[in-house]
Amino acid sequence: MSVVWAFPGQGSHRRGMGDGLLERHPDLCARADEILGYSIAELCRDVRRLRDTRYVQPALYTVDALTYLARTEDDGERPDYLAGHSLGEYAALFAAGCFDFETGLRLVMRRGELMGEASGGTMSAVLGVPRERLEELLAGTGVDVANDNSPEQVVVAGPKEEIQAVSQVITEAGGKCVPLNVRTAFHSRYMKDAAEAFRRTLESVEYAEPRVPVIANVTGRPHVAGDIAESLRRQIDSPVRWLDGLRYLMRQGVDRLEEIGPGDVLTKLWQVTRKYPVPDEPAQVPGAASPDVPTRAASPAPVAAAVPAQRPAPARGAEPSRASGTDLAARLGSPEFRADYGLRHAYLAGSMFKGIASTDLVVRMGKAGLMGFFGAGGLKLAEIEDAIQAIRRGLGTGEGFGMNLLYGFDENGLERDTVELYLKHDVRHVEAAAYPHVTAPLVRYRFTGAHRDSRGRPVAVRHVLAKVSRPEVATAFMSPPPEPVLRRLVERGELTPDEAEAAASLPVSQDVCVEADSAGHTDGRSPYGLMPAMLELRDRANRTHGYAGPIRVGASGGLGAPEAVAAAFVLGADFVVTGSVNQCSVEAGTSDEVKDMLAGLDVQDTTYAPAGDMFELGARVQVARKGTLFPARANKLYQLYRNHGGLDDLDPATARTVQDKYFRRSFAEVWDETAAYLAANKPGELDRAEANPRHKMALVFRWYFVHSIRLALSGTPGRRVDYQIHCGPAMGSFNHYARTIGLADRRDRHVDLIADHLMTDAAAVLHSRLRHLSAR
Repeated sequence: MSVVWAFPGQGSHRRGMGDGLLERHPDLCARADEILGYSIAELCRDVRRLRDTRYVQPALYTVDALTYLARTEDDGERPDYLAGHSLGEYAALFAAGCFDFETGLRLVMRRGELMGEASGGTMSAVLGVPRERLEELLAGTGVDVANDNSPEQVVVAGPKEEIQAVSQVITEAGGKCVPLNVRTAFHSRYMKDAAEAFRRTLESVEYAEPRVPVIANVTGRPHVAGDIAESLRRQIDSPVRWLDGLRYLMRQGVDRLEEIGPGDVLTKLWQVTRKYPVPDEPAQVPGAASPDVPTRAASPAPVAAAVPAQRPAPARGAEPSRASGTDLAARLGSPEFRADYGLRHAYLAGSMFKGIASTDLVVRMGKAGLMGFFGAGGLKLAEIEDAIQAIRRGLGTGEGFGMNLLYGFDENGLERDTVELYLKHDVRHVEAAAYPHVTAPLVRYRFTGAHRDSRGRPVAVRHVLAKVSRPEVATAFMSPPPEPVLRRLVERGELTPDEAEAAASLPVSQDVCVEADSAGHTDGRSPYGLMPAMLELRDRANRTHGYAGPIRVGASGGLGAPEAVAAAFVLGADFVVTGSVNQCSVEAGTSDEVKDMLAGLDVQDTTYAPAGDMFELGARVQVARKGTLFPARANKLYQLYRNHGGLDDLDPATARTVQDKYFRRSFAEVWDETAAYLAANKPGELDRAEANPRHKMALVFRWYFVHSIRLALSGTPGRRVDYQIHCGPAMGSFNHYARTIGLADRRDRHVDLIADHLMTDAAAVLHSRLRHLSAR
C-alpha cells in the first residue's frame, strides 16, 4: 500500500484559498511578503490579480507548500512519492527537500514573470480522441500537446487561429474541444524564449537530493539527481506527461493519491486513469535518460531491421512535427551532457575549417538553445579573435558556443598561441580535432581554473570535446593528463599546483566523440565497429579512474538522416555531432556556388583525396567529386610526388599540364608566392626546401591544395573544376531527406532547423520501430 501526494498547478487556484492556512505559518508568510514585495494574504483574496499568471504562480506555490507543512504537522504521515502538475512540481520539490521555501518562491516568482511576458496563444482540452490519433491529427500543424492528463483528456496549445482550425479537425474525427480561458500557449514550443530566459535563474540554485522520489513532468519518471534545473527549464516549453507519471506510480504499487492543495482536479484525473488497464512499461528509448536503466543501449540489431517509419511532411521551412518525436527528442542522449552544455538536445554542430562553421552559424545555434563550434582551423589568430568577439556580441547571457582547436602538426607554436587566445577570452568549450596524442597546450587549456569544490571533488571549468577514431587516442583522452606534462606546466607557471592536483583526478576529455567516415580528415571507419569498442574503453576508464562524473561518448560522421541519428543513439551515443549537412545551410561561411553543388550531391558523390596539410604522409580527406576535378588532380599530384625526386624530374608534357591546367600559373610563380610566405612565417622550412628538391616539390604541390580551398570559399567563376569541398555521404543522404520535409531548396536550410528536424524525426523513427517490435 503506497501513496503519492500530488500538488495541483494553475487552474486549481481560487479566491480565499489561503484562508485558515496562512495564519498557521506567520513567519513564512512574512518572508513571502518580503520576497514578493506585497502581501500574500491580500493576494489570495484579490480576484483581479488571480487572473494574472505573474501573481497566480507565487500565490499557489505558497498555498501548496503551506498545505504540505500543515498536513505533516497534523498527523506526521509521509508519502512514498511526490508529484506536482506544472507549477505544482515546485511544491513537490520543496516537500522533498530539494530547496527551501524561499528559494522555491523566488523560482516561481521569476517563472511567473517570464511566462506572463509570453502571449498570443491559447489552449484547449481535447476529449474523446486517443493520444496516438491526436498526434496524427496534429502532425504538421502549429499546435502542440501541452498536457497529457489522463486516458480521456489531453490539452493542446498553440496560436489561436491554429487551435480553431485543429478543433474543427478534431470534431470531425469524433472528438470534442473545450477552449480554456488562457491567453498563452503554456508548455509548448511558443514558450521557448521563456524557458531559455529561465535557465540562468534555475542554474543559480544548488539542488539537494530528493528525500522522497519526485515525479518529473517532462519524463513521467522520478527526477534524476543533477538534472533538476534542466528538467524544470524544459518543463516550460515541453508537455506535462502527467498520465505517464500516474501509470509509472501504479506500476510501482501506488494505490492512493492525496491532493495537497486547493481543488480536486488531480484526484479526478487519478480516478479516471485507475479505470483503465495499466500498459506494460514502455520500451526504453535508446539514449534517453532513465533513473533505472543505463544509457548504453543493448541489442540494437532488431531495431535496425524494423519497418520504416512514415515521415511527416510539413510546409517548406516549417518547424518539425511536434508529435511523438518531439517529446522524445529532448530525452535522447545524456541529460548530464545537455545540462553541462546548456542544450535543448544532445546535439552539436561541429566545426568546419576556414570559418565555414561561421560566426553566423554559431550564433544561430546558440540562440536556438543549441551549440555550434566555430571553424578556427586554417585562420590567423587575429581572425579567430575577431570571431570570438563577434560571437559574444551576437549571443546573450547563458547562450553557449565553442571553438575549434587543431593539433599543431608543423605549425610552429600555433596550437600554443591559439590556446593562449582562448584563455584570454575565457572560451569554455573547444572541439579538439586531428590529435594523435595529448599535448601540453591542450592540457593547459583544459585544466586552467580546475579546482576542488566545497565537497572536495575535482572540477574542471573548461570542456574539451575530443574527436577520435583510434582506440589508443581515445584512451589517452579518457585518462588523466600525463604526470610529466602536468609537472612541466607547473614549472613553467602555466598551471598552478592546485590546478594540477585537481587535473590528476580528471580525464583530459569528459566528452569523446567517435568520428566515423566523415568529411575532411577521416580514417574511413565504420561506426558499427568503432562505437562498441569506444564504449568498452569508456567503461574501463570509468572503472579504473573512478571519476566523479562519467565519461560521455558521442557520435559523428554520416549523420545526414533521422535513421542515421537514431542508429547512433541505439549504438549508445550520449550525443551527436553533425558536420557536412551544415555546410549547405544558410549560415555556412562558404560560397553560394559551393552550396549549390552540395545541394545537388547524392550519397555516391564523394571520394578521397590527399590531405594538403599532411601531403607527404599520405593522409586523406573526404571530398565532393561531382562537378569538380579536384580529387583526380590532387591524387595525380601525390602520385607525381611519390615517383619523382623534384620538379626537374617531371617530363615536359606532365609539367606543362600541371602548370597550365591545374595551377594556371608557372612553378616559378607558385614557388615565389610560397617562399615569401615561408620567409615571413617559417624560415627554417624555406632553408630545408632550398636544400631538398623533393621537399620543394611537395611545397609547390601543397600550394594547389590551399588555392583550391580559396577558390571554393570565394566561388571564383570559371574555376569550379578546382574547388576542394570537404564533404561526406551524409550530404547526399540529407538531400534525400530534405525533399520529404520541405527543405529541398537549400536557401531554406537554417542550421537550427536542420538540428530540430533530425532530432525530432530520429526520435519518431525510434518510437515507431519500438512500437512495431512490441506489437509482434
